[in-house]
Amino acid sequence: MTSDDRDLYSGLIRLHILHHAEKRPIFGLGMIEELARHGYRLSAGTLYPILHGLEAKGYLRATEHRNGRHTRRLYRVTPAGRRALAGAKAKVRELFGELFEDE
Repeated sequence: MTSDDRDLYSGLIRLHILHHAEKRPIFGLGMIEELARHGYRLSAGTLYPILHGLEAKGYLRATEHRNGRHTRRLYRVTPAGRRALAGAKAKVRELFGELFEDE
């Protein structure tokens, strides 16, 4: 993914985050690694503002968990995030149908 394409994929990245947060609590480094498996190369400086933005919109809720001397911020999907994800899935399904109908 080039920096020119980043705007094009930003919505997909947000949906990917919500998808994983719906399944289990997520954390920043884990999401950077998960997104990298799908070809998205994000730095912490890119990912954390996305997580904070999803939290500000009410789609994610963060809690801090201590493990010895380290604190990890875990994000979970909220009911509003579940509703937004369900609506987005319907739109993505419709779009993908159009994108691939001629193949």
